[in-house]
Amino acid sequence: MPELVAIILTYNEASHIQGCIESLSFADDVLVYDSFSTDHTVALAQEKGARVLQRTFDDYAGQRNAALQSVADAAEWVLFVDADERVTPELAQEIRIVIQQPDYAAWRIPRHNYLFKHLTLGAGWYPDYQTRLLRVGKAHYDPTRKVHELVVLDGLEGTLTEHLVHYNYRSIAQFHKKQRQYVAYDAQIMYEQGIQPKPQNYILQPLRQFRWRFVELQGYKDGWHGLRLSAFMAWYEFIKYLKLRALWRQKA
Repeated sequence: MPELVAIILTYNEASHIQGCIESLSFADDVLVYDSFSTDHTVALAQEKGARVLQRTFDDYAGQRNAALQSVADAAEWVLFVDADERVTPELAQEIRIVIQQPDYAAWRIPRHNYLFKHLTLGAGWYPDYQTRLLRVGKAHYDPTRKVHELVVLDGLEGTLTEHLVHYNYRSIAQFHKKQRQYVAYDAQIMYEQGIQPKPQNYILQPLRQFRWRFVELQGYKDGWHGLRLSAFMAWYEFIKYLKLRALWRQKA
């Protein structure tokens, strides 16, 4: 049976870490790759029997690549799981089956997202495929993608049918905090690419974002919840262009 190590990247995940580790009992080893948490994450992880390594955080791609390198001599497969995610027994069984197939470099996993405690099946949050099951030596993360990491593969990628469960955004405040971080990053990338905002962008791009989320990605199927999410994402599209404008004005 191929050796499988589950890796959890953490920073101050005391409220989640033990539940996540419990869902990974099917793995041969569980590694908590911690960014020097200041809460009880490390002690709680060790209490559940996980190994802990620590590395100063630079960015997500760098952290994942370092974690992969740390198990390069000890594992054939790695499963990356976030602390606020859970692996169901059905997914665990499917993973154990597919890692015995020799022709694949990675497998992507569909994810059920719970936003504000609502299972969200529209507006772009489903099936939300995540390439997380990686064959060691055949996969790494693009170091230029600091957020929304991109896996680079040397081989085939398959798709699983069972789901990760993601307890995403427990509160609206948490959602807004994260989206502000994302749009600042996206605006910086656009600026570095030489993209300048046009007057129509402040109106048309948010409208397009709302239509895409609510209509094309079927946010309407989630009712009021989907409407609210689509409106939030349209608002942050507007904020992204404001931040892009600010970057260009700083240069001037």
